[in-house]
Amino acid sequence: MRWSSRYASRRRIAPRPMTVPGAVLAIDHGTRRTGFALADALRITSEPLTTFHGAGDGDELLDFIASLLADRQVSVIVVGQPLNMDGTAGPRAKDVGQFCERLSERFPGPELALVDERLSTKEAEARLVEAGHTGQDRKDRRDSWSAMILLEDWLRAQ
Repeated sequence: MRWSSRYASRRRIAPRPMTVPGAVLAIDHGTRRTGFALADALRITSEPLTTFHGAGDGDELLDFIASLLADRQVSVIVVGQPLNMDGTAGPRAKDVGQFCERLSERFPGPELALVDERLSTKEAEARLVEAGHTGQDRKDRRDSWSAMILLEDWLRAQ
């Protein structure tokens, strides 16, 4: 039996290996609230964590992140990059860049990855509504659910 050229040229595509094994922490950085989400070491499940309420440029935020990292073996930290709808850097891009510099200085071990955060808050809002969260409860969860959206986007791109 002859194989047609259509089938002969197909290659098997192997799954891409993890760049660095370990858990992934996602951060939706904000000026007053910062949300967090975590993917397990096998990168199968993701879950929103708590939201940090406080200044996005203070040492308290880095201390909070240190407490999250202490309990987990995180190999990658994903941070939302604020972009405009046309793909240019948004007004908060400079703040997030400075935060990333401080983050990588304080925690040199994990790999740092930026991911486009456009519409992540809107997606989080829609999921929260669908899940039945209302009022203050929805507002309290929004930033961490936004971080979970960032994490899912990053995981899909890997």
